Amino acid sequence: MTKPSIGSNTPAALLLGLCLFAGAALLGYQLHNTAIAVKDYERSVTVKGLAEQELPANIVIWPVSYALANNDLAALYRDIDNNSEAIRQFLLAHGIASDDISVNVPTVTDKTAQSYGGPEPTLRYSATQVVTVYSTDINTVRRTMNDVGELGKQGIVLTAGNYDSQTEYLFTGLNDIKPAMIEQATNNAREVANKFAADSNSRLGKIKRASQGQFSISARDANNPHIKKIRVVSTVEYYLAD
Repeated sequence: MTKPSIGSNTPAALLLGLCLFAGAALLGYQLHNTAIAVKDYERSVTVKGLAEQELPANIVIWPVSYALANNDLAALYRDIDNNSEAIRQFLLAHGIASDDISVNVPTVTDKTAQSYGGPEPTLRYSATQVVTVYSTDINTVRRTMNDVGELGKQGIVLTAGNYDSQTEYLFTGLNDIKPAMIEQATNNAREVANKFAADSNSRLGKIKRASQGQFSISARDANNPHIKKIRVVSTVEYYLAD
């Protein structure tokens, strides 16, 4: 049998080699272009958008705290009842609703049990009591606060400055304003991103990712705790394109 010569397969081998080379070159070119496209597609900018509002508080918690002392425990409790009722009548007379007034359990201390061998106290028993106003009628409560000195004229020793006597103003309408504030923060972020894109000769693309951020509610200032500043900062990342 005659063996085929090596030279007779040379053209076919060359053709196959050229086809493989061309295919590899084409694949490399396509991969290179794809890599560049992916890199461009991943260009992005991260910005923050702010939204703020000032709104009045819609709930006030006003603790009216007082103190008294007596050597007679039974008399002390009678004084507590009388003072609490006097405060309640004062509040009602100033337009505060009865359902908005609550009387806490008094705290009574026997000073002789805490003297630790020191001098005997002048009055054995002391007590603190808190009458709390929880109301949505902010204006009425604030007007009443201005007249609280009337209670002192009745012999009621009001206490202030401690934790139990701090007035609180609350804003509970966040869910009603949240969508509009998020929209405002997002629009603000887009304005910032557009400026960045223009300065870098780029075009702003779609949102890559976004974070709503945390809402914060605080007093506008120390003198106006009944006016609340509501604030949210949203973080948004946008794609960039040339």
